[in-house]
Amino acid sequence: MSTQELDPASPGPSSGPIDVEQAEAALVEHYPRLVRIAYLVLPAALGRNRRVLAAHALVQRSLPRRRTGGAAVPGPRRAEDAVDPGYAYVRGEVLRQALRRRARVPSPVPHIWGLRVFPRAGGTDELALDQRLSELTGAGRAAYVLRGLERQGDAEVRRVLAAAGVADPRAALAEADTVEGMHTLLESPEFDPCSLQARPTDLMRRRQHGRAALAATAAALVCGALLGLPGDGWGPGGAAAPAYARNPAAEAALDPGQLRRIAPAVWQSSARTDFSVWPERGALTGDRALLRRALAVWARPGRKVHTSATPGTPPGPPMGPPQLLYAGEVDGSRVVLFHDGLRAVRYAEPAEGTSGAALDFARTDGADAAGSAALVVSRTSANVRYLTAPWVRSAAVRDLLRPAKPVVPLTRDQDGVTSPVLSPAQAPGCSAWPVLQIRDERVERLLADLGELTPARLTWGAPGAEADVTGRAARAAWARTACLLPSVRSHGVRAVNSWQFAQQRLPAGGGRADWLCTRAETWRGTGARVLAQFQAPGARTGAVAATSEVSPACGSRDARVLAGVLWQARTGQWYVLAAGTREFTSLSTTGGVRAHEEGRFLAAEATRGARADLTGRLSSGLRMAALR
Repeated sequence: MSTQELDPASPGPSSGPIDVEQAEAALVEHYPRLVRIAYLVLPAALGRNRRVLAAHALVQRSLPRRRTGGAAVPGPRRAEDAVDPGYAYVRGEVLRQALRRRARVPSPVPHIWGLRVFPRAGGTDELALDQRLSELTGAGRAAYVLRGLERQGDAEVRRVLAAAGVADPRAALAEADTVEGMHTLLESPEFDPCSLQARPTDLMRRRQHGRAALAATAAALVCGALLGLPGDGWGPGGAAAPAYARNPAAEAALDPGQLRRIAPAVWQSSARTDFSVWPERGALTGDRALLRRALAVWARPGRKVHTSATPGTPPGPPMGPPQLLYAGEVDGSRVVLFHDGLRAVRYAEPAEGTSGAALDFARTDGADAAGSAALVVSRTSANVRYLTAPWVRSAAVRDLLRPAKPVVPLTRDQDGVTSPVLSPAQAPGCSAWPVLQIRDERVERLLADLGELTPARLTWGAPGAEADVTGRAARAAWARTACLLPSVRSHGVRAVNSWQFAQQRLPAGGGRADWLCTRAETWRGTGARVLAQFQAPGARTGAVAATSEVSPACGSRDARVLAGVLWQARTGQWYVLAAGTREFTSLSTTGGVRAHEEGRFLAAEATRGARADLTGRLSSGLRMAALR
């Protein structure tokens, strides 16, 4: 709702005429919310049964008889004003009628003879709020509802109250101020007169069951079939929150009939090889009700929907009809995958019922054949399943920690969904690191699950010459790097490249150590994470020498890197070790250890816990600090 500051005397969000059709459309779309407003503003002395009936009657009598409104030329609308003129008019009529009612006035139609209907009971907090609201005047309740339920600023509340006939809107706001910290309860079932329970009054026992069933059916249909409420019953308490604006492009994006569907063979002749040529797959691609729910929740996820998005991914609704990638049942859930050119979106709901829906967003703009090779279609506590691209010919599982171990072939169904794979993203330790190995027409690739919708591609090689991890040396290096991947988990990572920038002979006969730089690039292009590693002989994993989230080091723009560590030889002596890429001509340390060596390596005796500042001189004569 709008929170703009308006003059209380102004005519409202739209000063132009209001058509009966415009007001009727607003009433139908927002009927549950309007009835809730009326129910909250009506006096508690009516009793819950009469308040429910009166609230429905007030809303249904709020349509204008003919074209109404103010000036012939509408006044300018402010950018922040999001209230539909038709909705604003009907809401004003509901408030005006509710404020004029008295407890002694009999309830108008509709009537339900022999039965009582009332909202579902809430908890102690809702009971306390209902008691506090009953102590306010009608104007005070209206001010509280406009501020808490409609999210309006005080100036607009004063204007709406004045238009509804309240003599002193400021006093009403001051009265509403006495009820503190309970605004969120206004959305609870305690105050929902569209979700009702029915109980008999004076009916004889032999008629109780039949009458109760009839009344329960009537109550369920009050907000559904009676007024044709759209959205398959997914109202304010469901997964899809109510919409407050109508837009032709937005409505087209919510229509399952408008979804873009790609034929199975398009990718074979297309100049592009990415998500845009993925065909629609899955046994439920024809389930319009499921697709409609998925699109509605994407556009308006309710409070009960678990939503996640990778960093830098906008979670908003689609700009137009998205592309359908998959719709099917996996691991006890109905899953729908969409793509809108910028993002891959996953919707999931339980196979039985629609509670507990989940919505995941991930950026995929600029995806190539490698970046669009697979998407996560299902994730459980320990396993993950992938939907592979149509050009993937085979899939297998490889343990990064055991490079010599053969891969385990992975079965896929007719839609390209793999059998379950143990997910390292959820594992508490690092005893294994299974990755997805896929083969297309040209090459094998490794994809690692980092807890996101898109797996990250693993590569090996100097910046600008990265290649897929296929050789023995690359696999051996990744075996000692894999356990460092949790540091880049859930960071929107697109690809992780690792490369050996130096190999240093250690003092005291310690053998040769490898210096590696690992860089995790993100889909958003910023926030890349860089890790400099020191891999001592015989060590199971590399030691992190330095990390950075803002450095261009180890990337295609600037491959140079310098790093150092404190290392203990078998003799017990401690050393400061440092290495840089080939551009460095000398290295120096200051602080706790003072040393200087020509070339791109340094080894200086030190004490345990010593701290030193490391710099290097480049062949250009410039000095460069170590990665940090």
